[in-house]
Amino acid sequence: MSIARDGGYCAFGPARRHSLLAGALLIAVPTLTIPSAAFAAQSAPSEDAIAIFIAQLGLLLVVGRVMGEAAQRIGQPPVMGQLIGGVLLGPSALGLLWPQAQHLLFPSNAAQKSMIEAVSQLGILMLLLLTGMETDLRLVKRVGRAAVTVAIAGVAIPFVCGLWLGETLPDSLLPKPEARIVTALFLGTALSISSVKIVAMVVRDMNFMRRDIGQIIVASAILEDTIGWIIVAIAFGLASAGRIDALSIGRAVLGTIVFLAASLTFGRRIVFSLIRWTNDNFHSEFPVITTILVIMIAMALITQWIGVNLVLGAFIAGILIGESPILTRHIDEQLRGLIVALFMPIFFGLSGLSANLTILESPDLAWLAAGLVFIACVGKFLGAFVGGKAGGLVRGEALALACAMNARGSTEVIIASIGLSMSVLSQNLFTLIVTMAVITTVSMPPMLRWALKRVPLREDEKVRLEREEIDARGFVTNLERLLVAVDESVNGKFAAGIAGVIGGSSGKPTTVLEMATEDGDETNEQKVAPSQPKAAVAKPQAGDSAHEVKTAAERTTTLEAHPDAERQGSVEVTAVPKRVIAPEEIAREARKGYDLLVIGIANTREPKGGFSTAVSLIAQQFGGPLAVVDSHGSQADRLFRQPGRILVPVNGTEISRRAAEVAFTLARASNAHVTALYVTRPTAGQSNTPRQAQTARRNDEAVLNDLSALANRYGVRVRRSMRESPAPVEAILEEAKRGYDLIVVGANRRPGETLFFGNTAAAVLDRSDTSTLFVAS
Repeated sequence: MSIARDGGYCAFGPARRHSLLAGALLIAVPTLTIPSAAFAAQSAPSEDAIAIFIAQLGLLLVVGRVMGEAAQRIGQPPVMGQLIGGVLLGPSALGLLWPQAQHLLFPSNAAQKSMIEAVSQLGILMLLLLTGMETDLRLVKRVGRAAVTVAIAGVAIPFVCGLWLGETLPDSLLPKPEARIVTALFLGTALSISSVKIVAMVVRDMNFMRRDIGQIIVASAILEDTIGWIIVAIAFGLASAGRIDALSIGRAVLGTIVFLAASLTFGRRIVFSLIRWTNDNFHSEFPVITTILVIMIAMALITQWIGVNLVLGAFIAGILIGESPILTRHIDEQLRGLIVALFMPIFFGLSGLSANLTILESPDLAWLAAGLVFIACVGKFLGAFVGGKAGGLVRGEALALACAMNARGSTEVIIASIGLSMSVLSQNLFTLIVTMAVITTVSMPPMLRWALKRVPLREDEKVRLEREEIDARGFVTNLERLLVAVDESVNGKFAAGIAGVIGGSSGKPTTVLEMATEDGDETNEQKVAPSQPKAAVAKPQAGDSAHEVKTAAERTTTLEAHPDAERQGSVEVTAVPKRVIAPEEIAREARKGYDLLVIGIANTREPKGGFSTAVSLIAQQFGGPLAVVDSHGSQADRLFRQPGRILVPVNGTEISRRAAEVAFTLARASNAHVTALYVTRPTAGQSNTPRQAQTARRNDEAVLNDLSALANRYGVRVRRSMRESPAPVEAILEEAKRGYDLIVVGANRRPGETLFFGNTAAAVLDRSDTSTLFVAS
């Protein structure tokens, strides 16, 4: 611990003497002020030291970027280029060719090294945060048994090999021969786990990320990584305890289990709430990134406090943050950019600097390095292959899996760096592990590319890939957060139900603005409440719009729409209290980041036609997609209480496809029947050639086929209807008279103070007696 006073500081001893030292400090501070200041002046880094530190950062960034780019261009992971760049700057290359320059750039004095090593230690936490964010536990659940068997066998066999190697190493290679078991644990872990980042990069580069074998490879690497960091945390606990006995082992294991259980249960809810609260209440730049970093630091300190290491806390923090439902792609990219551009080249460059390959001049160490690489490759290949076969994979798939799992890369370098800093690994062992990591990682991409080309595409896999391609283009499937502006009218309740169905389709967080007027009546002068929302799940209450959303969402989550659908559980609904509302308050709420605004108020239409002033004022405050409800009495109830009928006009545009997707989402939740009406203009009297007419027919058929595929994805049967009419709106209104409960119209928003979706949508709004949902861009 250190205490600063007037620019000085004093270092104190072990934590268990804090209380005695605190009392002594109160007495001694007045007498130590001047000496402390003098001491600080002597130990503060000089301007030259700071200049060298800045030069080190700049050099590592430049060399890391250049070497990473070069590695990527020849099909290798960029981190390998950054690691090799560090080796070139260290004693293995620059130190041999120009030792004076190497010592000038990277002096060996402790004060100078501590500055750059502090950045490296922070880099370790940031890299583990990123690794956690890239860890998709849902993928592990999806691929099931194969990933589990591969991870267990792929870790167990090489881990046992590493333990055996650690037990047979000569004492001269061990920093602490009396703690041989801790070193053996680190060696076993370094040999047993694969680098998720390296594996995922090569699989993605081969366009196999969505293939079954690609997902099993990545899921297995995720499981191995998770197991590895748990083992490392336990090993750290043993190293920190200073002794190896049942008590220290039990404390490390129990502390890890308790932390994981707490983090993955109520800890997940706390992390989600913190990120959401920061996003919704701070207006300064990048507040969510600050919150993420604070969460990482807090969880890292918790793991340190319970007797395991900082690294486990950072890794688990990354997992929870990556699962946050409102972590936008923009925020994710900003944080990822900071880590990849700054911390990765510095950390891996410093790791390369710490590796002294000149030790391989010794025949004994060279043979040991070769043996380490052989044991690592054979143990990993055998473990992954056996696990793949046990998991039901065919020979070609198991072979590809074994090739992929052999990449150690960044994970082993991080483990070795931590072990070196904790004096669990010697400098020579560290160099040998880095050598093994480089050789196995460089050899993996060509081996995996060769193996993956021999894995055939199965029919069920082809169907799944087509389904996922539809989802990637989808509108509802890519929504992350909904905003709902409703009152307690029939319109409002119907809109709340629709919002609940959309939100419940994949657990989308939803905020409900429960609108009221100054006198409590429903008029066109709807305004939005100026208070901030309460971040809590809405309680079921009569007439509560948030309860309507919640009920519809929970009803939707219980559906098994397709074979790979995931049960989402409870949907988070945040309610803004009923108040008199001003339009600017909607704009303030909208800035918090929503993907769709659903509007449902009493007076949707003006008597003279068009949307009401109230609807226009609300819509003006939101720049994203809209869903505006205009319901007609009993039709709204009938849609959700019995198998209803939904009409969706389509014309091949992207916005009409969005409307069709919303219609299929509603139909899936209510077992409704959907009719897709495609209106074409008559060709009589036109001078089209037969070839042009045939092309037009093919285009029309392609539109309807795309809708059929989309409906099949949602498990909904759709009736296709094609009509020729010079006036599409007349065809829509004529079809609507056949007894539909809802028309879903896709339209583009037009500029202007009054909300206007074009002439066709305006005619449907003014002339139709059927409830209508307008889905607008």
